[in-house]
Amino acid sequence: MSRSLSIAVERFPIAGTFTISRGAKTEAVVVTATISEGSATGRGECVPYARYGESVESVSAAIETVREKVEADCDRHALQALLPAGAARNALDCALWDFDAKRLGIPAFQMAGLHRLSPATTAYTLSVGTPESMGEAAAKAAHRPVLKIKLAGAGDPERIAAVRAAAPDSQLIVDANEAWAEADLETHFAACAAAGVALVEQPLPAGRDEALARLKRPIPVCADESVHDRAGLAALRDRYDAVNIKLDKTGGLTEALALAAKAERLGFALFVGCMVGTSLAMAPAMLLAAKAQFVDLDGPLLLAHDRAPGLVYDGSIVHPPKAELWG
Repeated sequence: MSRSLSIAVERFPIAGTFTISRGAKTEAVVVTATISEGSATGRGECVPYARYGESVESVSAAIETVREKVEADCDRHALQALLPAGAARNALDCALWDFDAKRLGIPAFQMAGLHRLSPATTAYTLSVGTPESMGEAAAKAAHRPVLKIKLAGAGDPERIAAVRAAAPDSQLIVDANEAWAEADLETHFAACAAAGVALVEQPLPAGRDEALARLKRPIPVCADESVHDRAGLAALRDRYDAVNIKLDKTGGLTEALALAAKAERLGFALFVGCMVGTSLAMAPAMLLAAKAQFVDLDGPLLLAHDRAPGLVYDGSIVHPPKAELWG
């Protein structure tokens, strides 16, 4: 019986609007790869990201370029050489993990060498807005143990203070999405320190973040846009204290696990993150959550509705995926 690959573009409305420093969106547009053979079917979801030059069309086309090899029995290890790190490889890699788990009757976490999967506490993301609107959003989410604040540069100290005042007991992570200027680093870091922020994510643009090596960092700083896979990771040791591992950046779970292992060896703390997608995109990342000091797998919580079956969220506690979803 021959193996088949299908590609689908799916749209999921966001609850309200999700806004970061680069713009706003009202829906999550994902590309899903499905690999089937006999009774075994595996799925993987990716979120094309314009920041990395990706679109639904380009990602779908990239997957099509390897269709023949995937349908001719390409495995996830061979896939690493066929496509670069990015969303297209992520969808296929995660589909192959799921397919192998279903075909062999072995959970994906066991295939990855893990003994078990446990629930994790995820951050909950607040879109960037005025200090007043972000304070109101923080007040509504103040019961959540970890809040991740999207920032935009000018006015960020006021945003941080407003969120802290509205959510005095939550751990705070701030994510500038490359929006800070070198001249503002000390002021912004001071605002973070005053609010007891636990982590600052990607304050400066990737490739223009040398100032972080010269600055005495009062708060741990996490690389996001500056790190995609293992290549170049060692060069970031003087600039960052943690790395944000997203499967859409690494090109799937295979490279994500390797990146996590190398990052730990180099002394980085681990942050497991996501794009705004459904539970199918979050499920493989759960295999990384146990080792991570910070987990941000709240994509489904930001949607008007998730795919079914989805992950089970109990407040900010996200439970491991059932086999019907993935793995």
